[in-house]
Amino acid sequence: MYKTVALAKTGIQATFKKVRRSRSFRINVYQDGRVVVTAPYYETYRAMERFVWEHIDWIKKRVTESPPKKETDPGSQTHYLTHKRAATRHIKELVLVCNRHYAFPFKTITVRNQKTCWGSCSSGGTLSFNYQIAFLPEHLAEYVVAHELCHLKELNHSRAFWQLVAETVPDWKKLRRDLKKHRIGIT
Repeated sequence: MYKTVALAKTGIQATFKKVRRSRSFRINVYQDGRVVVTAPYYETYRAMERFVWEHIDWIKKRVTESPPKKETDPGSQTHYLTHKRAATRHIKELVLVCNRHYAFPFKTITVRNQKTCWGSCSSGGTLSFNYQIAFLPEHLAEYVVAHELCHLKELNHSRAFWQLVAETVPDWKKLRRDLKKHRIGIT
């Protein structure tokens, strides 16, 4: 369910989105100035609006520091189309190398211009990656690939999942922190 709300006297519009699988509130401010607020499906729009007003200073700051993307900026459609083929080759190679250890069967690998995540794994065995992984330092790209591969066996973030990741990426905690310093759309 979606609802667009104009935030009084701020000049900012926010899209409220209820998500069945969500467990918490989340605010995303995109490069083009869009503000999207997601919340668990059972939450009210009033609760979502309160959450936004609690974080309005942060939102204003993010909106003003996010200039619109140029066609050549990472994350733009032109940049994605220019680099998709090389990124796909690179990511598929990383998956094959990393999976030598795990030997997990998977259905397919897709490479997309995702806006909020580096990778994902479906319960059906599809591995999806952000093309911008190709622009990350190699050790971080390998961590993302190992992370998603391990979801083929453990589709959660349990202790068993992290033990699987540690088999090929023993310093995963440090790499996870380092990856947070790299924002999608900015390399």
